[in-house]
Order: sequence, then structure tokens, then C-alpha cells
Amino acid sequence: MDKNLKKLQPEPLWSRFAEICEIPRPSHHEEKIREYILRFAKEHKLEHSIDEGQNILIRKPATPGMENRTPIVLQAHLDMVPQKNSDKEFDFEKDSIEAYIDGDWVTANGTTLGADNGIGAATILAILESKDIKHGPLEGLFTATEETGMDGAFGLKPGVLKGKILLNLDSETEGELYVGCAGGLDLTATMKYDTEKVEKENFTGYRLEIKGLKGGHSGMDIIEQRGNANQLLARFMRNYQEKLGILLCDIDGGGLRNAIPREAFATIVVLKQNEKALVSAVKKYEQLYKTEYKGIEEGLSFKAVPVKTPSKAINFFDQANLIDAVYACPNGVQRMSTSMPGLVQTSSNLARVVSERGYFKIMCLLRSSMNSEKDDLAMKIRTVMELAGANVKLSGAYDGWNPNMDSPILKTMSESYEKLFGKKPAVMAIHAGLECGIIGGKYPDMDMISCGPTIRYPHSPDEKVNIESVGKFWKFICYTLEHAPMK
Repeated sequence: MDKNLKKLQPEPLWSRFAEICEIPRPSHHEEKIREYILRFAKEHKLEHSIDEGQNILIRKPATPGMENRTPIVLQAHLDMVPQKNSDKEFDFEKDSIEAYIDGDWVTANGTTLGADNGIGAATILAILESKDIKHGPLEGLFTATEETGMDGAFGLKPGVLKGKILLNLDSETEGELYVGCAGGLDLTATMKYDTEKVEKENFTGYRLEIKGLKGGHSGMDIIEQRGNANQLLARFMRNYQEKLGILLCDIDGGGLRNAIPREAFATIVVLKQNEKALVSAVKKYEQLYKTEYKGIEEGLSFKAVPVKTPSKAINFFDQANLIDAVYACPNGVQRMSTSMPGLVQTSSNLARVVSERGYFKIMCLLRSSMNSEKDDLAMKIRTVMELAGANVKLSGAYDGWNPNMDSPILKTMSESYEKLFGKKPAVMAIHAGLECGIIGGKYPDMDMISCGPTIRYPHSPDEKVNIESVGKFWKFICYTLEHAPMK
């Protein structure tokens, strides 16, 4: 396992990324990466500040002869998504990411890599410390807690940024320029449940485990039609809870709201005379799921593992309401765009299902490039949840980013890419929440583009970044800065 990222090219970028990987930085725990960025600014004697939203802004003057270029903001976020395989011992608040070179890619050992958005942050730092890259006036903006609510972007005040062009370095396919993104909305449903004593002489305990799904980014990867572990578990329960006398004791499925659920677990008790039928039904559904998701979820596993029989189980009426709500909840792609072929317009990710302290919690993240469809989808899911007796809360709403095809920086970057690589870049909108939409609302005259290297399986332990694409991305950004539009 080759962990020497600093030998890769461009060395300044990879060296900074290697250092970033050593710093714990899950969302809401960004103190150490913030200290690292501020220490960097002080060491390089660059003007810097930190605002109320915990965003860091670093300014670097233009290189000689470039003072007449339009000031540019290079922007990335500080946090990363903390996802790991269930058998991986790892504390995201304390441990360093175990990044290593795997052929043409850099990946991590059993956890998310944090190339989203560590590569973007490393790029900004490498440019800010460079002495030979030509550029106009620069601002490096490092935003806080993007992955769980875009807190930093929401907290950014108007008038702070001096730049007129913003390059968001948080996209995940090299050779694509993003000029628009989806808006988002969080939906959380809670349901109270009661418990009852289990008659241990009649029941046996099992743990249902759905594992091995690919998961991924709930915006970028939702089009792949991957399995949702929460709904696969609910589907099985909906079909067999009454037939086999299954009582739910606890449930824990999915993780973060913006990650497609890869795993789901439930502790259950089943009538002793139905043990063999339970094991047989699980095997049947494992094969059924593998057949339905052939070519998509080759690693899918569904098991019933014997456990110590719990003393209490959830009231069957409450259990049935939960299963109905999860099973019937709209999930995945809801509508494709008619104006941009291949682009998801509206989707929902049934991200989290958990029982804790007498309540079920169901969390969904809704996305759409049309606010009216996003609101309609929220009402549809609210209806399903309320029919099952849940209380529903909507929060964290943000609008999308509308494309400007007459953008001067789009013209500059399109021409630059063609000169460098002999082909035109793809101009795209993205079905994910980029901070551009929020920042653009505070700076309506800001000219914005989002781009990045090729990252696969973000928000999952399979996350990896393509080494060659990072080199092309670096060359492209540096060339863009040198050829930025005049003021």
C-alpha cells in the first residue's frame, strides 16, 4: 500500500492534500483544519480573516503585470463526509485518513477519502503559496460545514468578497464546466413508539443485515439507480412481518442525509416455529435483490444473524406504521430534465431510518432545479409520513443556481480548455447542491463556474480521485488564472 502521495504531480497540490488527509475534519468538527488554514496564511504573510460563519478568507495580491485582471475568488469547503465500512475501526474526529495510491487512483483504506473537497482546498493553498503562477487579485474562500447544510455559505455576508468571478472547485468530473445546480430541502419525520415485553419462550432473536451496497452521493449518483438499504429492509419486513410473526426491536439504516444508504440493520425477534422460514425468506430476498440489481449492486448482502433474544420489542402497530412509511416513501429519481438531456431534475434520498429513545426518525434530502417540484415532492412525502402518524419538519431549504450561458468566465474557460487539451469542455448543470446557488444569492453580480478533477463514489468508502485528472485540473486552473478577463 503506497501512501506517499507527495511523489505525485503536481507536487505542491498533492503535498497539501496529503497534509489535509492527516487532519480530522468531519462536518461540525472542523477546528483542526481551520487552524491549519489560518497557520498557513500567517506563515505566508497573507491577509486573512474568519467570519461569523466560520469561513476563512485569504487574500493574495496580483502578480506583477496582472493587476488589471478581474479579481477571482477560488472557493472550496473545509469539511468531509465521514463514512466507513461497518468492520472498519475508525474515529473521524481523531484519526487521519489512510490515503494511498491504487494504480491510477488515490483512495482510502475503508473510509471516505475526503477528496470531496480536500482536493479543491489543496489546489487553493498550492496556488496561494506559489511564486511562479501568474494571476490577478486572488481570494481563497474556505467555507464551513458544507456537507450537512452549507452552513458557511449561508453565513457568508454580502460585501465581504471583493472578487467578481468565483471558481467553485467542488465538481467531480474533469473536462466538465458546471453552470447550474439543484436546490435542496431536508425533511425529517418523527414517530413515537411504545415497547412491550418479549415472551422469550416463544421468540428467538436475529439481526437483519443489508450490506455491501455502493451508496454514494445522493445528488451525483442518484441517477445510477442504486439500491437504498432502508427501502430494501422495509420491503422485506412489509412482506414477512405478519406472515412470520416478526417483531422489531431496533432499527438503524443509512447515515448522512446526502449519502445513499449502503447499509441497514434491524434487531428482531421471530416466533420460534418460524426460524427456518425466516432464514429461508432472507436467502430468497437476497437472491431477488441481486437479480433486480444485477450489474449495479454486485456486492449486495442480506443476512439473518442469530443474536441474544432481546427482552423488549416495539409495539407491532407502531412497527407497522414505520415500515409502511419507509416502504412507501418516494425515493430516487422523480423526474429528468427536458431541457438538458441526461440531467436529473428532481429526486429524493431516503437517507436515514433509526429508532432511539422511544422515537423513530426518518430523514430525507430532496433536490430539484425547480423549486415548485421540490415543494411538491416535499408535500407528497409529508403526506405519506403523516398518514403513518409521523410529525414532519422541513428545514435547510436553498435555491438552485440558474445557468448564465453568456458568462465571460465561461467563455474564457471554454477557450482555455480547448487550447490546452484540443477539445471543448462539456458545459453542464449538476443535480447536487453547490454553494454557488447560495453565494450567488448574496452576490447576484458574481460570475461563477464550478469544476474539478474526476472523483468516483464520493460520500462512500469507495471514494477515489483520478491522478491524471488532478494534473489536468491543476494545469487548467493555472492557465485560467493567467488568462482571466480584464477588469
